[in-house]
Amino acid sequence: MLSAQGSGRPARAWHNQHLMATVERTTFGNHAVINQPPPLVDYNVFEADTVLVEAVEREGAEWDRERIAAAGEYAGSEAAQELGRLANENGPKLKTHDRYGNRVDIPEFHPAWHELMGVGVGFELHSSPWKDPRPGAHVARGAAFMCMSQAEAGIGCPISMTYSVIPALRTQPELAAEWEPRFLSATYDPRNAPAPEKAGALAGMGMTEKQGGTDVRANTTLARPVNGGGPGAEYELTGHKWFMSAPQCDAFLVLAQTDGGISCFLFPRWTPDGARNRFRLQRFKDKLGNRSNASSEIEFDGASAWLVGEEGAGVRTIIEMVNHTRLDCVLGGATGMRAGVAQAIHHTTHRSVFGRELVEQPLMRNVLADLAVESEAATIGALRLARAYDEAIAGDEEAAQLKRVANAVLKYWICKRAVMHAGEALECLGGNGYVEESGMPRLFRESPLNSIWEGSGNVQCLDVLRAMVKSPASLEAYFAEVEEGAVADSRLQAFATSLRDELPGDLETIESRARRVVEKMALALQGSLLVRYGDPAVADAFCASRLSGDWGQTFGTLPASTDFGRIIDRHRPQ
Repeated sequence: MLSAQGSGRPARAWHNQHLMATVERTTFGNHAVINQPPPLVDYNVFEADTVLVEAVEREGAEWDRERIAAAGEYAGSEAAQELGRLANENGPKLKTHDRYGNRVDIPEFHPAWHELMGVGVGFELHSSPWKDPRPGAHVARGAAFMCMSQAEAGIGCPISMTYSVIPALRTQPELAAEWEPRFLSATYDPRNAPAPEKAGALAGMGMTEKQGGTDVRANTTLARPVNGGGPGAEYELTGHKWFMSAPQCDAFLVLAQTDGGISCFLFPRWTPDGARNRFRLQRFKDKLGNRSNASSEIEFDGASAWLVGEEGAGVRTIIEMVNHTRLDCVLGGATGMRAGVAQAIHHTTHRSVFGRELVEQPLMRNVLADLAVESEAATIGALRLARAYDEAIAGDEEAAQLKRVANAVLKYWICKRAVMHAGEALECLGGNGYVEESGMPRLFRESPLNSIWEGSGNVQCLDVLRAMVKSPASLEAYFAEVEEGAVADSRLQAFATSLRDELPGDLETIESRARRVVEKMALALQGSLLVRYGDPAVADAFCASRLSGDWGQTFGTLPASTDFGRIIDRHRPQ
C-alpha cells in the first residue's frame, strides 16, 4: 500500500513522475486505474498534526511527547486502520447463555476490538493522569486519546469511563482503595471473571432509564440496604437502565432511588464471593454509529451494589465522572474534525479535475481552508480545556471556575459543529467519500454521538445558565480568558463586548435564548485562543468569518482575501 508520507508538493511530483508506471501496472484489458489518491496510511497522526503538536508543547505536556507520538504512529498505521474497519464491520454480539443454559450475559467482540483495546490500555489512556498527576497530565492523556481515536473511536467509550470513574470513586475511600488499583492497571484483561482474579479492570456507567432519560431524578430503580445502609455499604438494586454503555466492563457507577433520594452505587459484574451478580442484559442497541462498541439495556434483580457517597447525593457524586467524560466528548469532536480535514486535504492533493489538482481549485481551497479553521479552533479549545482540568485539580480556583463553564460551552459547540464538518469533509471526496471503503461514512455516523453522550446540546446550554447563576465567578473567569485575546484584535473585542452586554438580558427569555448565548460564548472563547495561539492566517479567517459575519451559511464561504494556501499547508497531513 502506498504511504501518505510527504504529501503535498513532493507527493504531487511523485504522483506525476510515476503516473505512466502506475497505468502500466494496473491496466487490465482496456481499463487503467489513474488519478486515484494513495491511501492515507502509515503516517504519524500526531507528528503530522501541527496544531496538536503546538498545543501539547504550549499546554504543558511536552514531557510526555514520546508516548503521544507512539500513539500517533500506531493509530496512523495501515494495521491499526484495518483493525478499526474490522471492529466496525463485525460489531459485538450479545451472548445471554452458555451451552448448558446458564446465564452469562456477555458481549462477544471481534478480535480486532480486543487488539485495539489492548493497545489503548497499554498506552494508559484510561489512567495516566491519576498514576502520574504532574502538571500537563490531562493534556498529555487528551492528546494521546485524540491520536488513538483516529484508529477507532468506539474503544474510547470504556477507556473514557474508566478514566472518568476515578474522581467519583474517591468519594468513597474504602471502595477506591479496592477498585482503583484494578482500574489503573496497564493490562487489558477481557475475561469474564471476578475482578480480583484479573490483571486489570474497566469501568462503565448507567444513569438513564426509559421513563426519564436526562431527567435522572425520575429514575425508578430502587436500592434496598442490606445491613442498615450508609456510605460504602451494600444495597440490592431492582429495576433497569435504558442505556448501559460497554456492558462488558467489570464494574459500573449507576443511579438508584433510596429513602434519601437518588443515590450513586458501584455495581460489579461479580459479587465478592465470586458469584455472578444478579442482572440480565436484555438487548444491544442498534446504533447509527459507534458500532464496534456495545451499548445495552439491563435489568437488575436484587443485584448487589455499594453506595458511593451519601444517600440522596447521587447526582453530585456521579457528576464528577460525567464532567471528565464530557472533556472526552470535546476531545472526540475535535478528533473527528482533524480526521476529516486530513482526509479531505489528502484526497484533493492527489486528485486532478479539469486539468488541475483539486487542492489548487479556488473554490475547493475555500472549503478546505474553512474546514481547517474549524478544526484548529476545536483542537486548541479542547487542549486548553484539558489544561484547565490539570490546573483545577492542582488547586487553581480560577481554572476551576473556567472549567466549570468552558466544559459545557465547548462540549455544546464543538460537538454540534462536528456533524456539519464531517458532512462537508466527506463531500470533498465526492462519490468516493460516500462509499464505505473510504472510511468517511463511518466518520459521519460517529459525528453526532459526542453531542448526545453525557448530556445533549440543550442540557449543556442549560448547564451554562446554571453556572452563571450558581457560580458568577465562572462567568468572570470565562471573560478574563476571552479578554486575553480581545486586547489584540478589535473584531474579537467588539464581539466580546456585545456578548457581555447581552448577558443576562431578559431573564424571561434567557432559557429560550440559551443556544444563541452559548454559541456566542464558544465563538468568543475560540477566537481568543486562536488570536493568541493559532496561526495568524487562521485567526484572521476565524475573526473575519465567525465574529465579523463575513461568512455564509456553509463551509467554503470565507472571505476571498483569506490566505487559503497557508491554512491548507498548515493542516496538510505531512
